[in-house]
Amino acid sequence: MRIEVVTLFPEMLRGAVRFGIVGRALERGLALVGTEDPRAHAVDPRRTVDDRPYGGGPGMVLKPEPLLAAIRAAHARLPNGSPRILLSAQGERFTQRGAAELAALPGFLLVTGRYEGVDERVIELGVDREISIGDYVLSGGEVPALAVIDAVVRLLPGALGDERSSLEESFTQGLLEWPQYTRPEVFEGRRVPEVLTSGNHAEIERWRYARAVERTWLRRPDWIVEHGLAPRASRVLNEVLAARGAGELRRKGESHEQDRAGAREEPDGPEGAGFQAR
Repeated sequence: MRIEVVTLFPEMLRGAVRFGIVGRALERGLALVGTEDPRAHAVDPRRTVDDRPYGGGPGMVLKPEPLLAAIRAAHARLPNGSPRILLSAQGERFTQRGAAELAALPGFLLVTGRYEGVDERVIELGVDREISIGDYVLSGGEVPALAVIDAVVRLLPGALGDERSSLEESFTQGLLEWPQYTRPEVFEGRRVPEVLTSGNHAEIERWRYARAVERTWLRRPDWIVEHGLAPRASRVLNEVLAARGAGELRRKGESHEQDRAGAREEPDGPEGAGFQAR
């Protein structure tokens, strides 16, 4: 796979992709990440890449001439059909499914914005789609570009030490990931769940799946509302909710018994009959 990034800060990209899973994938030749600096396409002595916005307002806007020239130069190095993607707060939300779709391509181009944005004509002439990594504003598109590269490259065959890792992660099966534990078995009084040390792989799988369903329900109900649940997940969620309800009833029952015990009359103390501490 070949990825090209149009950026005013190529050193930032080149430095970051040297590490971790992405760095190892690049070393193995599974992917290639190139950069193109719009400043190299500026025609004035100062290599100007931005200017004031028409209509007034704060900030600066990336000029169309150097940016579009950089996009075209970078895109020419990519396989035919590689999409040109602008990282933008106005773009469609980037998801795990989107990462998988990009991972299936031979290449793609990422355009990183800066300042108040890019000239709209660049989007019309040199961008196929816009994506956003979240509903917040960053100083530029380099960090989102790195997030997209990481999410995509780790899905390439051979990028991970164990191919099962990418299949068991959050969102891959429509669920958040289950809780993870490692040695020591007891840490500051907290013990690893007994099922995980049982050696019973079927029970471990059931426990992990139930915890993933429960965690998704607790932490990302919006995901369930938007995407729904698979039949097995729906069944397990009903079991989890029933178990939680039974546990709540049991706790309430124990609390009620304690209240009743506390309300019994004690023998008269030195304070006199019927005294209760408040």
